[in-house]
Amino acid sequence: MPENVPGPTSHSFFSQRLRLHFVDWGNRTAPPLLLVHGGRDHCRNWDAVALALREDWHVIAPDLRGHGDSGWSAEGHYGMNGYIYDLAQLIHQQNLAPVTILAHSLGGNIALRYTGIYPESVRRLVAIEGLGLAPKLQAERSGRPLETRMQVWIDEQRELAGRMPRRYKTIEEAFGRMQDENKHLSPEQARHLTVHGTNQNEDGTYSWKFDNYVRSWPPSDIPASELHRLWGRITCPTLLVYGTESWATDPRTDGRAAHFNSAEVVAVEGAGHWVHHDQLEKFLSLTKAFIAQ
Repeated sequence: MPENVPGPTSHSFFSQRLRLHFVDWGNRTAPPLLLVHGGRDHCRNWDAVALALREDWHVIAPDLRGHGDSGWSAEGHYGMNGYIYDLAQLIHQQNLAPVTILAHSLGGNIALRYTGIYPESVRRLVAIEGLGLAPKLQAERSGRPLETRMQVWIDEQRELAGRMPRRYKTIEEAFGRMQDENKHLSPEQARHLTVHGTNQNEDGTYSWKFDNYVRSWPPSDIPASELHRLWGRITCPTLLVYGTESWATDPRTDGRAAHFNSAEVVAVEGAGHWVHHDQLEKFLSLTKAFIAQ
């Protein structure tokens, strides 16, 4: 972020006794715009997008529970119901409805479900690869017996209970790990994400801010039929974005787009999973036009 440009202010709100964090980019008289990040990420990953939109929008970006500067779940459980409740609380407490939402990955999954529950509360929605697993993979996962899924989840929980947060000797070492995670990132992008995504430990080392337990997905979720019904309840214009170099599949060809009433699907060339980083200008161009309507 340019040094001479003022950044956002930090704020807190409470949800299920957790103190959760969000940043506010000002311009409170403008229409509200929520930016919701993905898994193992943080609210400051949206800075470049927020800077481009702050003149026309009141931009707010939360840290999901267990991420960034938000509180961690005491029991180490991170399910969709909790995430959705947190988003509902933020929108309710800040009186944001009807709100426009840009969301990525896990954040997109949360935002799509919230919008299906409260369709009148969302004006327009952009979800970057927020549909979850491709239908084939989801069917394979849900097709396993419950006892098998529970056994896998219990084993994961035990492993995570004994897993210490990784410590990097220097911020440069953590920066290198960030670059390895996404080859599309420029050095400037990777450094920005690292600086805002790590804490310095008492011994001088650095660790990622997110709770390791967010790596473990609960053993059960709502049935696909219920999820599709929620998508079908969305009444606002919806833009589904995916990168052509990502693991995500085209929702038009895998059948998921058919469950929406008014969803437009856009494939962004030269982008992986983090479309808003990998092709920032392309993403801003299509997003600005879509949310301004």
